[in-house]
Amino acid sequence: MSVNGKKVLHMDRNPYYGGESSSITPLEELYKRFGLNDSPPESMGRGRDWNVDLIPKFLMVIYFAISPAGQLVKMLLYTEVTRYLDFKVVEGSFVYKGGKIYKVPSTETEALASNLMGMFEKRRFRKFLVFIANFDDNDPKTFEGVDPKVTTMRDVYKKFDLGQDVIDFTGHALALYRTDDYLDQACLESINRIKLYSESLARYGKSPYLYPLYGLGELPQGFARLSAIYGGTYMLNKPVEEIVTENGRVVGVKSEGEIARCKQLICDPSYVPDRVRKVGQVIRVICVLSHPIKNTNDSNSCQIIIPQNQVNRNSDIYVCMISYAHNVAAQGKYIAIVSTTVETSNPEGEIEPALELLEPIDQKFVAISDLYEPSDDGTESQIFSSRAYDATTHFETTCNDIKDIYKRMTGSDFDFENMKRKQNDVFGEDEQ
Repeated sequence: MSVNGKKVLHMDRNPYYGGESSSITPLEELYKRFGLNDSPPESMGRGRDWNVDLIPKFLMVIYFAISPAGQLVKMLLYTEVTRYLDFKVVEGSFVYKGGKIYKVPSTETEALASNLMGMFEKRRFRKFLVFIANFDDNDPKTFEGVDPKVTTMRDVYKKFDLGQDVIDFTGHALALYRTDDYLDQACLESINRIKLYSESLARYGKSPYLYPLYGLGELPQGFARLSAIYGGTYMLNKPVEEIVTENGRVVGVKSEGEIARCKQLICDPSYVPDRVRKVGQVIRVICVLSHPIKNTNDSNSCQIIIPQNQVNRNSDIYVCMISYAHNVAAQGKYIAIVSTTVETSNPEGEIEPALELLEPIDQKFVAISDLYEPSDDGTESQIFSSRAYDATTHFETTCNDIKDIYKRMTGSDFDFENMKRKQNDVFGEDEQ
């Protein structure tokens, strides 16, 4: 909004950037936040060496062309926020089957070497991957009898005679769907998702995910600095007493006796409890470990997806692991965050399969959060609430939300090309 010439005032009741998705430092602060009376044991090292994300997310380099997840990378590149951030490639992507974890095979060579499948299944999966790699939606000769706009993904799997386990990891760990609804939809988007996953893995080697050094809290700070260069004002530690409206429209925000006037307001659901509805819950468990996760080739960072069918659930369980290699933990320490959508009255029981993979756990912090979405589109009141962060470990759904808010506020689609600033912009030169 600042880059687009709007005058932006950003108020935050917290003393840190990023609200619900901040990175907490020092470690003592995390203990306090979760109501633990003890201070961290000396074995945890210096508190200042820790930056612990409250919401686990990786940035996907993939989906650059089609999906909003890669569009976060696009937003970062186009707004040049990247000049404030350093990223590291996440070392591995794994999938859970029958109580064990396996590397996600996404190339023909990996498919043949994978223990995830029997010999005949490997050959069929390899054929499927060759079909995906050669598929070009502009060249019907590559379709092999599949109509990308009509044939369902279920039928494509059937054509290659793929079994349920392979369908599970292909849909959830390669195409990154959260449920199985995609099976009965036209296959074009699924084929493109799998193709892009494989291509970006080929480009980056270990996984298609990136993670910022010093934690996700660096993202909002990067945007804050960029906004400030464009005249935006930031106020942390600023209590919001009242959102002031006249005739049903927002006119300002009252804080410490003063009113900051405005024409439009964007906020997270916690600021407007009367304008949002609860649509579910997410459980997240932050686990501090002194070892890499077993069977991940001693990776310093990785993602593990537990497909819903493997544990008789309706939604996947995610594990995000990062470590001292990303400047978020003390030397030799690892942070694994487990998350999923709550489906029963015993949320901790639901993530047991994931916690078993992490044993032994030095310390865990459990958070169960309500999921909210706005109860109206905000066009009448000009108050635009975001949605709460869901259980996914990437920014796909969050970027959809950003673009949706942008459209509701401006009446037009978010256009990346417009975000590219003019060449003669002396952006940030004084800062170097």
